[in-house]
This record gives sequence, structure tokens and C-alpha cells, in this order.
Amino acid sequence: MKKDIHPKYHKIKVEMTDGSQFETKSTWGKEGDILKLEIDPKSHSAWTGGKQKILDKGRVSKFNKKFQNFRSDKK
Repeated sequence: MKKDIHPKYHKIKVEMTDGSQFETKSTWGKEGDILKLEIDPKSHSAWTGGKQKILDKGRVSKFNKKFQNFRSDKK
């Protein structure tokens, strides 16, 4: 194996959006740096189960309009 090709791990602090911090090891930054998160599990709707707004920009309505004459009345 080649020598000195692996990244150097060091301790950093991670700051969540609510201001709380925790310490971890990472290759990011330098020893003692603070990584401030813009999105984290406490605030993002993907983790909190909050309501998400879905925009299709009219794609579904354009599809339905384009193929409205191809609908079958048979079931």
C-alpha cells in the first residue's frame, strides 16, 4: 500500500441550525474548525415530516391536455 495517501482525520465541531454543537472526527477543515450546517435533521421537512410543496410546473396538465383524446371509455 502507498504511504501518506490517506486523508488526515482531526476533531472538528459541527453546529446545528438551532445552535447546538457536537464534536466529531472529519477530513473537513482544520483541527478545531466549526462546520455550520444550513440543513439538518432538526429543521428539514424530509426528517421532520413537515408538509412539502410539490410543483410540477404544469407538466401533468400539459400531458393530460395533449393526450385527452386517447382516453378509452371501456373499463
